[in-house]
Order: sequence, then structure tokens, then C-alpha cells
Amino acid sequence: MKERRINKAIHSLLFLFIALTGNAQRNTTVRASVDHNSILIGEPINLILEADIPENEPIGFFTIDSIAHFEFLHKGKIDTSNTNKGTVLRQLFRITSFDSGQWVIPSYRLLQSENLNTDSLIIKVNYTALDTTKDYNDIREIIELNKEKEIDWTWYYIGGGILLLIVLIYLLTRKKKKKVIEPSRQEIIDPYTEAMRQLDALQKENLPGKNEAKLYYSRLTDIFRVYIEKRKDIHSLQQTTDDLVRQLKSIQLSEQDYNQLAQALRLSDFVKFAKYIPTENDNTTVFATIKRTIEQIERLNPVSSVKEA
Repeated sequence: MKERRINKAIHSLLFLFIALTGNAQRNTTVRASVDHNSILIGEPINLILEADIPENEPIGFFTIDSIAHFEFLHKGKIDTSNTNKGTVLRQLFRITSFDSGQWVIPSYRLLQSENLNTDSLIIKVNYTALDTTKDYNDIREIIELNKEKEIDWTWYYIGGGILLLIVLIYLLTRKKKKKVIEPSRQEIIDPYTEAMRQLDALQKENLPGKNEAKLYYSRLTDIFRVYIEKRKDIHSLQQTTDDLVRQLKSIQLSEQDYNQLAQALRLSDFVKFAKYIPTENDNTTVFATIKRTIEQIERLNPVSSVKEA
């Protein structure tokens, strides 16, 4: 009887231990992988970055602009999938190398973490093997080409002169239309003034306080995209965030300001597409970053306001 009680107590403790272990808090995991570790020069390979983020962790992803000794053939969009345990982010890069040797794809750190890094990957890049069974080809002799007959341009000059004379006669004899003076003038708002007005209006609406975070970040990034397209002629409205971030390197911001802007734009994507719930500090920081960036671009390239008749 006593042994039966002891066994029952042991089973109860074991069951409790398993339950506690099963409910233990999951941590974020990251992974980098390639489909080939050895390639020929110019042969493409696929690099895949993944992050498995539980519900209790903040959502973030990797930022890759370049890889030493490798070139990007294609950068896929970040694929987001929600599971019953959290969120899985995945991105595919198609890369190649034209440098022979053994190269390392470095370890990458997750955006919001200081200790979550992927493993580094070693890739061997080799020349195509020489086929020793085939004979070498001799160097061919230089082939002389027949000289083309010289073209007589006399009639071309005469025809061009006659055409020019006809155009001059037409311009001198045509009646000039009188200019119609419009009774009112409409002021054209420059992109900077328009962006500042829209930012002030957006801030006064207080959309995050009305549980409209997704609409708030969509309008905030649209204001920046329209401004940068009008001011710097960067066609931002048709680009993904990653493509836009790469083009923004040309606007000569400092490295710190550039990184803060890139992080703000990517955080906006997480709110719009990955169901990330921003904090009040996120709302303030992203708004301030975009407004400060517009002001810095304007200081770097000042223009005067324009008016059109």
C-alpha cells in the first residue's frame, strides 16, 4: 500500500514536470541556408533566411544590402506566415559569384536582437573544368574587308537646304497668336510644403489613438513616397520597400540617418502586412524619422517655391 502511494506521487510529479516543460516560453529562432555549397563561376544559388518568432517576441527581420564576392540576381519579398505559435518570416535571395575561390556568406543578426545570429555559410566557386579531349584551335589569319564605295552627299545637302528654307519661310510668314491672359493665377505648392502640411494634418487626426495603426502607417509612408518621387524623381510608388531603401542611398544622408529611415520604413511594413502592433514610442519615432528625413533632404537640396501663370 505504501509503495502504491509512492508510485502515485512519482507519477504526479512527472506529469507536472512534463506540463511545465511543454508550456515553457519559446524563443525566437533564425536560420540561413543555401541549396549548393559548391558552384561554377556565374552559376546561381538560392540563399534563404528564416526567422521563427513566437507571439511573445517583437517582430523583426534581417537587412541585407550586399554580400562580398557575390552579386544579387533577385531579391524576393519577405514571406510572412502566421501559425498557432507565432509568426514565421522567410526571404529568398538568388545570388551568384564571378570570383573563383572559397567565400563566406557572413552571419546576419536579427533586426531587433543583439544575440540572434544565423550561421555563416562557406561557398566554393570554381572554374569550368577544361576538356582535355578536344584539340586546340589555331589562330586564324586576318581577313581583309572590301572598302565600301564613298557616298556622294551633294544631293543630300541640297535637299536639306531646300527643306530648311521652306521651314524658315513658314515661321516668318505665319500669324502669331495673341497670348490669352488668364484672370487669375494659381499657386503651385512645392513638394516640401505639401508634405509638411500633410504630416501636420495626419498628426492632428491621432489615428493610433483610434485603433487605426495600419491606416496611420500607410498614410505616413505614402506622404514620404510622394515627396521623394516629386523632389528627387525616384519612382517610389511602384517599388517595394527594399528596392526603395536601396535607391535612397543616392540622396546623401548620413549612415545613421539612412539606417534609421530604412528601419522606420520596414517597421511600417510589419504593421501593414505582418499584423505587428506598434507601441506609442514606435508611432512617435517613425513619424519623427520621416519628418526629419524630409527636412534634411530639403536642406541638402534647397529650392525656391514656384508659381505658374
